[in-house]
Amino acid sequence: MSERIKKIFETKGKKLITFTTGGDPDINTSLEILKTIINNGIDIIEIGMPFSDPMADGPTIQESSVRSLANGTKINDIFEIVMNIRKFNNEIPIILMGYYNSIFNLGIDNFTAKCAETGVDGLIIVDLQPEEDSELFTKSKEKGIDLIRLITPTTDQKRLITILSNASGFLYYVTVTGITGQNSANIKELKNSINTIKSSTKLPIVAGFGIKNKNDVEQISTFTDGVVVGSSIVNIIKDNLNDKNKMINEIKVFTKDLKEGIKEWIG
Repeated sequence: MSERIKKIFETKGKKLITFTTGGDPDINTSLEILKTIINNGIDIIEIGMPFSDPMADGPTIQESSVRSLANGTKINDIFEIVMNIRKFNNEIPIILMGYYNSIFNLGIDNFTAKCAETGVDGLIIVDLQPEEDSELFTKSKEKGIDLIRLITPTTDQKRLITILSNASGFLYYVTVTGITGQNSANIKELKNSINTIKSSTKLPIVAGFGIKNKNDVEQISTFTDGVVVGSSIVNIIKDNLNDKNKMINEIKVFTKDLKEGIKEWIG
């Protein structure tokens, strides 16, 4: 397990994780957004690697990739963002989330080397199944980088065993079926599913997809180890493209509000 990820989950309290697409709406603003988020006490940041055909993403995240790519963002720009974050914060875990094509084009050896060099702690590759990622898993593990697994509401016990066999860092539970940002989770069903998974692993479990506001964070953090909020932040970016100061301020207010929704849960 990445030392930063291990350390953050060893500290008391539930973890708040945010997602933004790297380079959205441009490289400099993207970095400023991430600095704002970090300074507001977010525990882990996910940075999306923009991709032209993000099949698991809803319209909000797709549009953020379009904006980023339209400004010429490349995978090396994402690593540049990570390096710049590490200049002022060497503690917060950084997760890169995206699609395998971005890795394939660079080459697994080169990609994992750049991750280690710049300070990436984990990877979430949404279109790469455990049966197909042995090389990436091995290369990542050698460099202390976690390959974080996705679990969905349709994952059965047999499939869960396969996923857990080489999972590391933490598990990412997708709260709803379908694409990002489109639906809200059924709290009762979600709680039951999370508790079932907890009986099979000691890895932390965070929940994402369909978590949009402070109320969602407050409810779901009571039975998970952390929550991920993405589309709501990306919507703030989209709604304020012509006013950068307003964009940054609204993200600041929103992330502070989310942080207040994190509750201690002992049970």
